[in-house]
Amino acid sequence: MPAPKNVLFVCTGNTCRSPMAEGLFRHAVAGRGDFEVGSAGVAASKGDTASRDTLAVLKKRGIPLDGFASRPVSAELLEKATHVFAMTGGHLAALERRFPQYAGKFYLVCEFTDLPGIGVGADVPDPIGMGRAAYEEVACVLELAIPSLIGFIDQTGKP
Repeated sequence: MPAPKNVLFVCTGNTCRSPMAEGLFRHAVAGRGDFEVGSAGVAASKGDTASRDTLAVLKKRGIPLDGFASRPVSAELLEKATHVFAMTGGHLAALERRFPQYAGKFYLVCEFTDLPGIGVGADVPDPIGMGRAAYEEVACVLELAIPSLIGFIDQTGKP
């Protein structure tokens, strides 16, 4: 069995975008056995649940997020990760500023995805306070990006 690839998704509070990405990505690689998937936030509290709208969007797709608890990004998580995907350029800059020793692992979620009408390397929009439709939009962006992330990870051969 291939060595596990440890993927970490990062947003701000680790309650909306990154847990949604964690659930969607885990679902996309279900059964492969060579992926570990998690999420964290650059300004997260420890132990918060995912947002109600995030959980609803995942549930609609038949994806559970059982036992989820938010956590801040840490050197320990980054050491373990083989690939770290930030939701926005701001998150990426925060990671690079705080943890420059791990910068070789950092990428944008949409770094390899050409979003229609937006282009490559776009930020994943922040749905906070924008209602369920905004969370559905985030899910659609992530669902477009995840296949290219899996392809990139498989091509890099890490670890």
